[in-house]
Amino acid sequence: MTDRATPSPRICPNCDGFASVAITVGGRDRRGHLRTITADCPACQGTGTAPARRDREGARA
Repeated sequence: MTDRATPSPRICPNCDGFASVAITVGGRDRRGHLRTITADCPACQGTGTAPARRDREGARA
């Protein structure tokens, strides 16, 4: 008996799977660390995957 293949995750079309990024705000702090902020993709809330589309459900007969 063969193993069932798991479905591949749907990659978010807005961020192409790169859901979180670090953005430098310029300069360094007193310890010499680069100051950054984290920004998440607003469409997938930082997960990198998109929910399944349900708009094709009505096409079934």
